[in-house]
Amino acid sequence: MESPRPRVRLARGVSPWLAPTAAAAAVTAVLTARSPKWALAAVPLTALTGGMLWFFRDPDRSPGAGRLLSPADGVVQSVDPWTDGRTRVAIFMSPLNVHVNRAPVAGTVVSVEHVAGGFVPAFNKDSDKNERVVWHFDTALGDIEMVQIAGAVARRIVPYLQAGAKVAQGDRVGLIRLGSRVDLYLPEGVEPAVTVGDKTVAGVTRIDRA
Repeated sequence: MESPRPRVRLARGVSPWLAPTAAAAAVTAVLTARSPKWALAAVPLTALTGGMLWFFRDPDRSPGAGRLLSPADGVVQSVDPWTDGRTRVAIFMSPLNVHVNRAPVAGTVVSVEHVAGGFVPAFNKDSDKNERVVWHFDTALGDIEMVQIAGAVARRIVPYLQAGAKVAQGDRVGLIRLGSRVDLYLPEGVEPAVTVGDKTVAGVTRIDRA
């Protein structure tokens, strides 16, 4: 007996973008039946709607094994020792990745802080100063910091939770629209299990070394 395929839903927080685009595609498709000239609008709008449905997919996943799991789909951009003894793992998300981010570890959300900033490309070293949301989780490993960083295209971060929320490892915590970056800070003494160029899957890929 084949195992059921994981269910795929649309990410929360996409309706302000998707709804008007899909509505415009539907209207122009109806108008095309009356006048072929409307196809000039209907075709690109339909393609854009299909692209957005792909960009904003949100598949169900079973959590992987590990003390710290990847918070994002993407590619490891850098692994850097930090001044306070922690290690920062930066994960670059392309427009083709799933954009829903997940809790790297079980615990309690201590704070969710929005920080205003710029919108340079997420692969740029100056993206540390971009618009971002800083998360802190109280966990069995101590304080775990995660940062969602907006990029040149992804100018909207949508947190799903507030301070005080309890999370299980791999729970959905927020969305970054289109491409961007997520940084995870490993506590002092925890070695990373990933290197630059490794692909990650949110809620599945182990980030810490056993």
